[in-house]
Amino acid sequence: MKQVLGLRRQIIQSLAIMTLGIIFLSVFGSYVFYAIAVAYLPGSISETWMPSRVELIWIVCTIVAALGMALFVAIRLSRRILTPLNLVAHSLREVAQGKLNARARMDTNAIGETAQLVRDFNAMAERLEYITREREFWNAAIAHELRTPVTILRGRLQGLAEGVFSPSSELFEGLLRQVEGLNRLIEDLRVLSLNDSGHLELQRVEVCLAEELCAVMETFLAALDARGLVLKQELDKTLYVCCDPIRIRQALMALLENACQHADPGTLTVCLYSSGSSCYLTVEDEGPGIPDEAANYVFEAFRRVDPSRSRKSGGSGLGLAVVKAVIEAHGGHVVCQPSGRGGTIFVLSWPIRQV
Repeated sequence: MKQVLGLRRQIIQSLAIMTLGIIFLSVFGSYVFYAIAVAYLPGSISETWMPSRVELIWIVCTIVAALGMALFVAIRLSRRILTPLNLVAHSLREVAQGKLNARARMDTNAIGETAQLVRDFNAMAERLEYITREREFWNAAIAHELRTPVTILRGRLQGLAEGVFSPSSELFEGLLRQVEGLNRLIEDLRVLSLNDSGHLELQRVEVCLAEELCAVMETFLAALDARGLVLKQELDKTLYVCCDPIRIRQALMALLENACQHADPGTLTVCLYSSGSSCYLTVEDEGPGIPDEAANYVFEAFRRVDPSRSRKSGGSGLGLAVVKAVIEAHGGHVVCQPSGRGGTIFVLSWPIRQV
């Protein structure tokens, strides 16, 4: 409240002081003037409506003094108001010219709303610069992710058209895998875009979530076994949750795919349980773990703990971002933390029933 009323209070105080000063100058000054004139220059006082020469000099001096006082207050007040505004206006012109790193300097004269305006502008400029960097990063990352499968598809199809490759079921299966990879990438990008725009719609129903998750895990058994991962299920089959089962399955698929790509051989534990009014879904592996500094950005799109390793394993860098988007759309949150087994545990939680 003090910040909101700071500039208003300053204007009121300045005008009030100026008014009182002029009144004091006029009333008390006139009293002193006539007291001196009566005592020492009685003949200088006019007895008509027209002021005498001495009285005219006093009137002019009073007006000049009042104008000087008003000018001093106006300059001081305008400096407090206009200087920060001019700094913001100059920085705005720089931003409009493409200099997104422009920032308004916090002037010592800035008070109240003008100081808040400078802070808000700088915050807006920082956010705009961040969004621009993220957009450039996303464009480059998407182009990179699309380049490999599209190049493979083009090469194989061109080889088939020119007779370099002989049609075979293995070749077509490889092409189909590339198309499926592109389809997953497109779907992940669609989910993230809808979530960012606030249009990720959920079809919530009350379901036995354990049954939904078991169906997903069955499809991953062969892939997990090939990676030397033993799936351990600890699911509360009596738990009914109000959620979008398709989206929750999508989140679990992303976590299992992440484990297939990065987890060391060992036990992969999937747990489903409730605590209070929240539902918890956890996926825990036995290594190699995620560094503490990486846990802060692991759920951001295209952010990889080990970029070179992720490229080789075929990950797009969107899976964990999709997990976060799905769970946040359910009103929950997701965290990544070290497990007691030397690996990583992903904890997904959201309200059991939508309020």
